[in-house]
Amino acid sequence: MKSLINVAFDRSRTVLALLVLILISGIISYNTIPKEAEPDVAIPIIYVSMHHEGISPEDAERLLVRPMEKELQTIEGVKEMRASAEESHASVLLEFDAGFDSDKAMQDVREKVDLAKVELPAETDEPSVNEVNVALFPVLVVTLAGDVPERTLVTLARGLKDKIEGLREVLEADIAGDREEVVEVVVEPRVLDSYGISYEELINFVWRNNMLVAAGALDTGKGRFAVKVPGLLEGAEDVMSLPVKVVDDRVVTFGDVATVRRTFKDPTSFARVNGRPAISLEISKRVGENIIETIDKVRKIVDEEKAGWPKGVLVSYSQDKSDDVKTMLSDLQNNVLSAVLLVMVVMIGALGWRTGLLVGVAIPGSFLTGILIIYSMGLTINIVVLFSLIMAVGMLIDGAIVVTELADRKMAEGMPRREAFAFAAKRMSWPIIASTATTLAAFMPLLFWPGVVGEFMKFLPVTLLATLSASLFMALIFVPTLGELLGKQSPLGEDSLRSLAAAEKGELHEIRGLTGFYVRLLERLLAHPLKLLLLALFFLFVVYTAYYFLGKGVEFFPSVEPERAVVNVRARGNLSVFEQDALVKKVEQRILGMKEIQTLYSRSGINLRGQELPADTIGVIQMEFVDWQKRRPAAQILADIRQRTADIAGVIIETRKQEGGPPTGKPVQLQLSSRYPQMLEPAVRKVRAMMEKIGGFVDIEDDRPLPGIEWQLSVDRTHAARFGADVTVVGNAVQMVTNGIKVSDYRPDDADDEVDIIVRLPEGQRDLDQLDRLRVQTKYGLVPISNFVTRTPAPKVGNISRVDGQRVMTVKADVNEGVLPANKVEEIQAWLDQNVKLDPRVQLIFKGEDEEQRESREFLTRAFGVALFIMAIILVTQFNSFYQAFLILTAVIFSTVGVLLGLLTTGQPFGIVMSGIGVIALAGIV
Repeated sequence: MKSLINVAFDRSRTVLALLVLILISGIISYNTIPKEAEPDVAIPIIYVSMHHEGISPEDAERLLVRPMEKELQTIEGVKEMRASAEESHASVLLEFDAGFDSDKAMQDVREKVDLAKVELPAETDEPSVNEVNVALFPVLVVTLAGDVPERTLVTLARGLKDKIEGLREVLEADIAGDREEVVEVVVEPRVLDSYGISYEELINFVWRNNMLVAAGALDTGKGRFAVKVPGLLEGAEDVMSLPVKVVDDRVVTFGDVATVRRTFKDPTSFARVNGRPAISLEISKRVGENIIETIDKVRKIVDEEKAGWPKGVLVSYSQDKSDDVKTMLSDLQNNVLSAVLLVMVVMIGALGWRTGLLVGVAIPGSFLTGILIIYSMGLTINIVVLFSLIMAVGMLIDGAIVVTELADRKMAEGMPRREAFAFAAKRMSWPIIASTATTLAAFMPLLFWPGVVGEFMKFLPVTLLATLSASLFMALIFVPTLGELLGKQSPLGEDSLRSLAAAEKGELHEIRGLTGFYVRLLERLLAHPLKLLLLALFFLFVVYTAYYFLGKGVEFFPSVEPERAVVNVRARGNLSVFEQDALVKKVEQRILGMKEIQTLYSRSGINLRGQELPADTIGVIQMEFVDWQKRRPAAQILADIRQRTADIAGVIIETRKQEGGPPTGKPVQLQLSSRYPQMLEPAVRKVRAMMEKIGGFVDIEDDRPLPGIEWQLSVDRTHAARFGADVTVVGNAVQMVTNGIKVSDYRPDDADDEVDIIVRLPEGQRDLDQLDRLRVQTKYGLVPISNFVTRTPAPKVGNISRVDGQRVMTVKADVNEGVLPANKVEEIQAWLDQNVKLDPRVQLIFKGEDEEQRESREFLTRAFGVALFIMAIILVTQFNSFYQAFLILTAVIFSTVGVLLGLLTTGQPFGIVMSGIGVIALAGIV
C-alpha cells in the first residue's frame, strides 16, 4: 500500500484526473442506472396450472393432481411440493432452494408435464407452467371506473392496453375484472324435440362445419393452382346459417332452432372503485427498466387517451411502486448532503475549512464510486440498495478524518504539505485497512444468507462492500493527493504547543480543554482497572437480565405504519355470485364515507384464486390511505371499520394491514398433515379449540370443508343402457342447464383471442327443477333422464390441499394489536406439549412467519459468529497479538448493552432481520 501511495503522489495529476473521471462516471451512472422497487429476485417457485371446466375438487385431486405429482416429484432440487384441487381447477407448486438455476428447473418441469399430460382427461386444457418473479409483479394498477355499459369499459381498457404495451419499457398490461367473450347459442328444448334433434347432433354439426381444411394444390401439367375449402366460421351470422337437420327437403338451420348472440361469459366476480363498476390494468415493466420513467410514460399515455373517453369514465392509480423509490432516493440525497454539511461544519470548526472540504469530498466520492461499481455489475437501484447506501453514510469518512487530522497536525509542527499528507497516508494505511476490513468482515457472511429473504438481502452486503471499499481508496489515495494541493500549513498556538510537549513528555495533567478532561478521567480510571472491569461486567449482567425479564420479545420484521390495508369479507352457504356481491356492497357502503381512505377497490365473487384467502371469502376490499400525517394510525382505522360493519348479518369481517418485509400471510400458521385424510378434521378441530382457549388470537381460520350442499346426479348405467343412453349423453344434457356446452370456437377480426361458441338453454330454464325435466334423444325417442338418473344432495367438498403427496389442513390466525406472534407460538407449543394430545398419525409443524423467523435467526447467529472470527483473524494479523485482538473484540460484547438499553427504553421488540443486521453492523463498526 505504501508503494501505491508513493506512486499516487508522484503522479498526482493522473490521480486527480482519475478522480474527476470517477465522479463524472458516477453521476452518469446514478442518473442512468435502472431504479426499481423490489430487487430482481428469482423466487424459487414454479407452478403448474390445470383447468378443467366443471370438475369437482375430488376428481381434480384424483385425475389432475396425482398424475402430475407422480412425475414432478422426481425432479432434482425440489424443496417442497404443494398442490391444490378445487372446482374447475388444480395446481401443483414446486418450491426449490433459493439461488436455483431457473432455466434448468423450468426445462425439467416442462419435460415432466409433457409426460404427465397424456394421463390427464381429454377435456382438460393444456397445462401451463409458470415461474414466479417479483420483478414481473405489477408496478402500477390503472383502474377505469364509471356508470357506463360493461362493453364500453372493456373496449376502452383493451385499447389502452394496446397503447401501453407499445412502450418498450412495459412487459405486459394485464386486464383484470373483464369477462371472456362468447357466442351464446340459446336453444329451446321443445323446438329441438319437435325436430328430433339431439344435443350430440347439434355439437357435431358445429364442430364438423368449423374446420380448417388444408386442401393442398392441384398440378394439371398445364399449371399449378391452390385449392381452398373455406370452412372456418367468421361471425355470429355464419353460426346462424349452419344446417343442423334436413326435414322433408327443408334444411333446418341454427337460426330456426336457436337464438345466437355475441356476449360475455356468466359473471363470476365483480369489481368496483369507490363504489363504481371498474376494470383494472395491471402494468408490469421489463426487468432492468427504470420504474420511475416507466410509470411516468404510462401516466402520460393514459392522460392522452382519456381525453377522448366518455365523461362518465374515471381513471385512478393504485399500487404505484415508484412513489417508494422516489421517497428513498430523496432520503438518500438528503442524507448525503446533510452528512457532507455536518462533517464539514465539524471539521471546519476543529481543523479549518480546507480540511473540512477534503473530508467532505470523501462522502460523495465513495457513494458515486460505489454506484459505478453496482452499475458495472449489472445491478439496479432498489429499496434494499438505497437502504444500504443510507446505512453506509456514517461509515465512509472515518479513514479520511484520521488521515487529514494527522496531516494537519504534522503541517502544524512544521512538516511540508506534501510530506505531511504522504506521511499521514502511509502511517495510517494499515490501521485504516484493518478498520475497513473488520467492517467488511461483519457484512461478508450476509452474502450467503439462504432462502428468499437472503436473496433479497444480499444486495445489502454487495452495496456496502462496494461503497466501503471505495471509501478506503478515498481515504488513502484521493484525499491525500487532493490535500497536497488544498492543504494549508498553519503554525500552532502557544497552548497547542504546550499540550503537544506535555503529551510527548507524558505530563498528561498539562493537556487542557475537552481532551484534557478526558485524559485526566481516563488516568483516574486506569488506576483501578479491576474495579472498573467488575463494574462493567456487573452492568452487562444487569442489562441482559433486565432485558430477559422486561424485554418485549422477538419479532420477525418491524411493524411500520402501512399505506394500504385489506378487508376480507367472508360468508358461508350456497350463495350465488350476485348474493355475494350484495353482501360485499353492504360492507363497502359502510367504509366509503371514511375520509381517511383515498381509494377503495372492491372485488367480489368466486374468482379470487391465487391469493392466500380463507375458502369462505366472498370479497376483498383493498384500501389506500391518505398520507399518514393526515390521519389516525391504521390500527384505529381498521378497528373503526370492524365496528362499522359489526351489525351486518351473515358476514365475517377480517382486516389486515400491509406487511412489513417479506410477505408471510397470517403470522401464526399450523400445518397438519397425515397419510390418513380422515384424521385431519378432528385434529384441526382440537387445535382450533385450543387456540380459542389460550386467547389473544383474532380471525382464526382453517381448511375444513365449509358447510353446504352439492347435487349429485347418479346414473344407473344398466338402466340407461336399456334406453341406449350413457353418462356422456346425461352429461351433455346437464351442461345445457349449467355452463353450456362448448361446441367450437372461432377468431373474429375484432378480437385478439379465440371466442368460444357455447350452446345452452334459455336463462329461465336454468334451475334445479329443469334437471329433473331434462329429456335426451335415445333409440326409443325422447326419454326423461329421471328414468335412470337419481338427484341427491351431498355435503359440499371444499378445496383440497396436499404437501409432498399428503393431504394437509392448515390453521391460521392473526394476533391482537400489540401482541407478538412469536410469544403466541411459544404458548401454543407449550400447550401442545402439556395438554393437547394429537393422534400420532397426524404431524404438526409451524409454517409462515415462524418458519422464516427460525431460519433467519439461525443464519444470523452463525453469521455473527463467523464475522467475529474473521475480525479476530484480521486483528491478530494487524497486532500480532491474541491479547490485543481479544481486548478489542470485548468492545463488541459490551456495545450490545447499548442495543438492549435502547430497546428497553423505546419498548421495542428485537427484530430478527433488522436488529440482527444492526448488531452485525455494530460489531464491524465498534
